Amino acid sequence: MNRIDKKFADLKAEGKKAFIPFITAGDPSLETTISLVSKLESAGADIIELGVPFSDPVADGPSIQRSSLRALDGGTSLRKVMDTVAKIRTRTQIPIAFLTYYNLIFKYGVEKFVKDAVESGVDGTVIANLPPEEASDLISAAREHDFATIFLVAPTSTPERIEIISKACTGFIYCVSLTGVTGARTAISDMLAPTLERIKEHSDKPVAVGFGVSTPDQAREVAKMADGVIVGSAIVNVVEAHKDNPDKLLSVVGDFAASLVEAVKGV
Repeated sequence: MNRIDKKFADLKAEGKKAFIPFITAGDPSLETTISLVSKLESAGADIIELGVPFSDPVADGPSIQRSSLRALDGGTSLRKVMDTVAKIRTRTQIPIAFLTYYNLIFKYGVEKFVKDAVESGVDGTVIANLPPEEASDLISAAREHDFATIFLVAPTSTPERIEIISKACTGFIYCVSLTGVTGARTAISDMLAPTLERIKEHSDKPVAVGFGVSTPDQAREVAKMADGVIVGSAIVNVVEAHKDNPDKLLSVVGDFAASLVEAVKGV
């Protein structure tokens, strides 16, 4: 049982839901990323989703696209993100999952990626552009190292496809709340509830919802239906607004995260 599995098991025993914030590693710097993880944990985050920047993030909207470009302009790479996680591990054992694209992993080498990620202290990965049918190499390597493989279920996923995804997933199932790319939204999609119902009919694994969850009220609404709530672009927007003032950045992100935690844990 790795850190992600243990966290969801502990939360289930307590009758609580998981708050999972997303930040892009290296935005605005890798040193700030270390501080942000500490700030998010102190605010009450349960799992950290750490974006590995990529030049063509097709699943991401403008906010995360800009954050990836800022990180890449600063020299962030997959290897440097792993080294940053190793530094984070000297401070905390909070579960950490990468969100990245298969292009980077393929170039790095699948088995080497899993081995190096685990040695650095990463607990699993979401790969936005890799379907489970094409992930046999990754899944095989991940199973050998107790490394979570987290795949996406969309509102358009059929029951048959949900079963395939569920079998490939460890850690949790990532439920995309809407069709389209990441980004802050003004309301939770009407597609979410029936999507979650279909997932629960075909899987007993924890389900966390991302894409479009932006406010405490929305986080509370999602937490009533899912096992975990992922907030990304709304946090990345706060980082962008204060990227030139690190102290203010940490303070404002911490306050925003605390409001989201209060909403999720109040369910």
